[in-house]
Amino acid sequence: MTTPETQTGVILTEAAAAKAKALLAQEGRDDLYLRIAVQPGGCAGLRYQLYFDDRERDGDTFDVVDSVRLAVDKMSKPYLVGARIDFADTIESQGFTIDNPNATGSCACGDSFN
Repeated sequence: MTTPETQTGVILTEAAAAKAKALLAQEGRDDLYLRIAVQPGGCAGLRYQLYFDDRERDGDTFDVVDSVRLAVDKMSKPYLVGARIDFADTIESQGFTIDNPNATGSCACGDSFN
């Protein structure tokens, strides 16, 4: 499977895009971005944030994947290049997952990385 080139560097799987579209439909707004950010925090030092945002910030990079508009801020982009965002809905796990080749380690709870 080849990875398409993106402006944000983030890979959004079909399952993640479908879930994001369903959540956006529940919001009933067409002006929202799925913002993917890296923030200081957690026991390993950095934490992911995924949320809907209606603001464009200076230095943001944007993509559209399967009609889902993505936004990544300038500080987060280097941490997210090549990161693959997926969505699982199984008996073992449910939710968005991020497989990031830039992460050198994570905490025991899996909530943060470095």
